[in-house]
Amino acid sequence: MSLKSPLPEASGQVSDAVHGNWVDTKAPAWTRPYLRLSRADRPIGTWLLLLPCWWGLLLGMLQTDSARWTDLWIFGACAVGAFLMRGAGCTWNDITDRDFDGSVERTRSRPIPSGQVSVKQAAAWMALQALVAFAILLTFNGAAITLGIISIVPVLVYPFAKRFTWWPQVFLGIAFNWGALLAYTAHTGSLGWPSVVLYLSGIAWTLFYDTIYAHQDKEDDALIGIKSTARLFGNKSGHWLYFFAILSAVLMFIAIHLALGSISNWATMFAWAGVAAFFVHMIGQMRIIDYDNSAVLIKLFRSNRDAGLLPVLFFAVALIL
Repeated sequence: MSLKSPLPEASGQVSDAVHGNWVDTKAPAWTRPYLRLSRADRPIGTWLLLLPCWWGLLLGMLQTDSARWTDLWIFGACAVGAFLMRGAGCTWNDITDRDFDGSVERTRSRPIPSGQVSVKQAAAWMALQALVAFAILLTFNGAAITLGIISIVPVLVYPFAKRFTWWPQVFLGIAFNWGALLAYTAHTGSLGWPSVVLYLSGIAWTLFYDTIYAHQDKEDDALIGIKSTARLFGNKSGHWLYFFAILSAVLMFIAIHLALGSISNWATMFAWAGVAAFFVHMIGQMRIIDYDNSAVLIKLFRSNRDAGLLPVLFFAVALIL
């Protein structure tokens, strides 16, 4: 099936794309609908999928007190794999949600409901991305490969979660933070409790940032019967967001303790400082949040790239101390 023949009904950018993004300004015209399916015009999702991978890798390196040339490959492979698997997952999400997306203001301009690509073309694009990501996965050790294969299950389930539970953000967290387990295992050779607790920290973080994100759609979601934590929490969202921020930070602290112990050396202290910086960033978001202002909500949601980068930077410095 050719990928060079998207349907011609619409060619404009998606409504919530980053202004002036490279997809809409520089990519060849025939590729744009497919790159939009992959959310390449909205890179925040790739970052949110990638950062737990880097957390897991760096935590594993800190625990084993070792850095190998293969870790540089894991670091880069996670970046490419995150782009591809986020793209494949988003394409799958758009295929399953095609009937809902046309009824929501923010999503009706996506490639499938707007007629830029057919469902068959989207499915072919999804398969291509997944196959390339699988080829990269095969360069890791056997335990990491097994984890990578298992990760397909939450990816497939997530788009349906908002139809049967008020907590679809939990399912997103299960899928989006899997890289903490995988990258840790790719370095250490086996799954360990530090990575499991770090994974749980990531899930709590996802509940934090995706509840913020879901508040953009709460009115449209109510009309079409889509469930979310934003709708579930309502006016109590602030209390829940504080809880998720605290829970995420506490679990990350425990993961570091399990990996490094309570030895008061500079490396451990720097790793803990990364948790503190991560927590402070989330609390800072709460100081300016406006649950009825979409511009503020999307800005805060995207700012979680910086929140997630803080542990990466502090863990990296801890590694060289």
